[in-house]
Amino acid sequence: MNRSTDCALPTPGDIVYQIRSQRDTLSATERKVADAILDDIASAAGATVDQLARKAGVSIAAISRFARAVGCDDTRDLKFKLARASAVGERFLAGDVPEESTFYARLYGDIETTLRAHLPLFSEAIFEQAAGIVRDARMVYIFGMGGASAALSQEMQSRLVRLGYGVAAYSDAVLLRMVAATLDARDAVVILSASGLTPEILDAARIVQQYGARIVALTDPAAPLAKLADVSIPIHTAETDFIYKPSASRYAMLLAIDILATELALIHQDDTKEKLRRIKLALDEYRGGPNRLPLGD
Repeated sequence: MNRSTDCALPTPGDIVYQIRSQRDTLSATERKVADAILDDIASAAGATVDQLARKAGVSIAAISRFARAVGCDDTRDLKFKLARASAVGERFLAGDVPEESTFYARLYGDIETTLRAHLPLFSEAIFEQAAGIVRDARMVYIFGMGGASAALSQEMQSRLVRLGYGVAAYSDAVLLRMVAATLDARDAVVILSASGLTPEILDAARIVQQYGARIVALTDPAAPLAKLADVSIPIHTAETDFIYKPSASRYAMLLAIDILATELALIHQDDTKEKLRRIKLALDEYRGGPNRLPLGD
């Protein structure tokens, strides 16, 4: 039987979901097996059938019946799926839940730790090289997929457009390939990808490279994307066991965007000041408000 369809699950092969959702409909003996497995997925995946039977306090035959009850072919198929489930990482199977009154401090602490860890990595030379590529480009394209990268590609577009750059941001996989195929050596692409592993991003980067446009990547320095870039600004994703909060790496990427945008703004200070003055005038005429309101942020 095909492994992609044998359990007929909403998420193919998700044995943990299957066991949890069926537990209350199982026999008393099968529930003992379910509880023994759910108590420690990784240990259950590595245990022999004898060991699992002893932990659950049931017979070996009961393990076989349980495997079929949760949609697996046999105990071997059950163990295969448990091993695959445990590979997602213990932090998603055993919760690390702080006290409700302390998670605010934990959020702040993770953000501060992330920013402090990146400051030594953000050298002046890297940003000068990246700014030089963007500055000299006929057009700047920003590629980003996924939650943070897609949103921050729009943020970077906002940062650069106020400086007078021709800039466009794209997050759709098909559009990335289409745009990449239209570029040449006069263009620059800034690619945002914390992991540097997204297949669609890597495909687009290779097309960009093929046609000679230059690439600035905000990504993990050890990732495949970094190797495709002309300049790579390092973004590290050291995730904690507190899985319920958004990744603090977003703040490192935002800091990198702000540094790069400021570097570009300072290259031609008089020209930048005039553009920002015009924007301020246009916004004041539109919305009014105090003099110190931000420029469209």
